[in-house]
This record gives sequence, C-alpha cells and structure tokens, in this order.
Amino acid sequence: MALRADLLPALAAFESAARHQNFAHAAEELHLTASAVSHHVRKLEARLGVVLFQRHARGVSLTAEGRQLADAAGSAMADMEGVVRSLRIARSEQHRVHITTLHSLTYTWLQPRLPQFAASHPHIQLTVDTEVALTRFDDGGPDLGIRHGPGHWPGLTAHHLMDDYLFPVASPTLPGVENVRDPAGILRLPLVSDLARQGWHDWLRAADVHGATPDERYRFSDSTAALNAAVHGLGAALARDKIVAPYLAAGVLTRLPGPAIKARWGYSVVYPSHKRLKPAARSFVDWLIGLPKTDVSL
Repeated sequence: MALRADLLPALAAFESAARHQNFAHAAEELHLTASAVSHHVRKLEARLGVVLFQRHARGVSLTAEGRQLADAAGSAMADMEGVVRSLRIARSEQHRVHITTLHSLTYTWLQPRLPQFAASHPHIQLTVDTEVALTRFDDGGPDLGIRHGPGHWPGLTAHHLMDDYLFPVASPTLPGVENVRDPAGILRLPLVSDLARQGWHDWLRAADVHGATPDERYRFSDSTAALNAAVHGLGAALARDKIVAPYLAAGVLTRLPGPAIKARWGYSVVYPSHKRLKPAARSFVDWLIGLPKTDVSL
C-alpha cells in the first residue's frame, strides 16, 4: 500500500502515542484531545488491517505489529527532525560571519568601528576569534581572517587592507619624558618592546641615531600589552599607528620626536581561495576595504 498524505496525521498521532504508551499524553503533546488521537490510531489500524495497540483498563500497549511500525515511525521522525534542524542552522549560518584576527587590532581598531557595520548590516551576526597563531580555514572554521604579514599566503585570497607605521610613544607622566627633544633623547628612557619583526634598532637607524644600545628593559609578546606597559609608565614603546590611535586620543600616551617608518608588513583580509564567500562575508570584506585607514598624522 502506498503511503498517502492523508495518513500522515494518523502516523504522527500513532508515533506520539507509541512513544508515551498513553493516548492522553500524546494528545497533550500534539495539542489534540485523547479521543482525536484514538480516532487517528483506529483509522491507521483500519487502513493497515492490523491491530497496533492492545487496549486494557490501565491504558494501552503495543502489539508486535505496533512495535514494528513504532520503530520505523520513530526513526523517520528523528531523521526529519535532524534535517529540519540542519536546514534551520544552515539558514542561520548564512547570516553569521566568523572572523579570526589579532587581539591587538581587534581591541583598538576593529571593535570601535563595528557599530558602523552593525548599523548598515543589522541582519548580519559576527563571531570574532582573536588568536596569535594562524588559524586554519577548514570546514566549520572561520569565513575570514585579518592577518598581519607579507600580503600573500598559500591557498588564501588576500586583499590589502592597510599599511602599518611605527613611531615612539610614552606616558606623559614617564619621568624624563619632558626632556626628550629629539630621537636620540629617547635613549635616556627605559624602553618597552614586543616580539614584532621590526623594533627599536630599526627605528633608531631610520631616525639616524647610531652607535647606542637601546635599554629594552621590558619585552611583551603582545602589542597591546606593550602599549599598556607604556601607559603605566614602564618606559617608551614603539607603537603601530592603527593600534595606538585610541591611546593617543585618550591622552594616556603621547607621541615622541622622530619619524614614522613604514613597517615591512601590513594588514590583509583573507579567505580560502577554493571557497566562494557567502553574501554576508562578502559584505564584511567590502565594508573593511572601504574603511578610512589613517588615524594618526604621519
């Protein structure tokens, strides 16, 4: 016998009744009356020509035929629920963009701009991971990354986002900072550094300061930590212009004399070359590329 659409309500009522072993509980789950559930089950029994439940004074119990159908109906319902759940998740994921980037850039440059993106794209949800290690773009991984590097990575499409510039900063309260009149004067201060490829030696050479050994008294693995150390008066730090902008605006750091040198590495937005960007991710890429990039007078 071919399964007809008019049997689907009866099958749904039977599956619930079989799971609960109780017509009243099935009726409550399905927002029906117990007599309606009983009617559906009898209709199914009549169509199949078998008895699915044994009725007795204390309730109902499945017959052997009923157990066979209950197992099949339960499996089918679980499969359908799984598909429906997957479809809902897939629909939701079309509006979610998963981004991986650096903590320092997220905290000082990206987060202050995200309200602009939210205002123009209120339907897009963002997940932002901040990691030092290069994240793999496997299935289920991030859609996009903002990376600091040479601008090209195997297997990734990269769009140049912005350049990076380095210059010295310090807290206005750092002892001796008021006496710094030129780049050479910075050498009289304790220095803070991070693990970037370019550091104080590169900047001093560009500033035409030679023959001195900088007192790099404090070293941090993270650029934000180095800047915070400078805020607390540990020493002068060599800052990246995109990251230091909010500190300068707040007045907790001040720029010291000397040039701003262009860093060898810049920022790029990247994504897997073999995968087509979903519309929400494409919107985020276009928004990033269109942002004004210069915050500090260089």
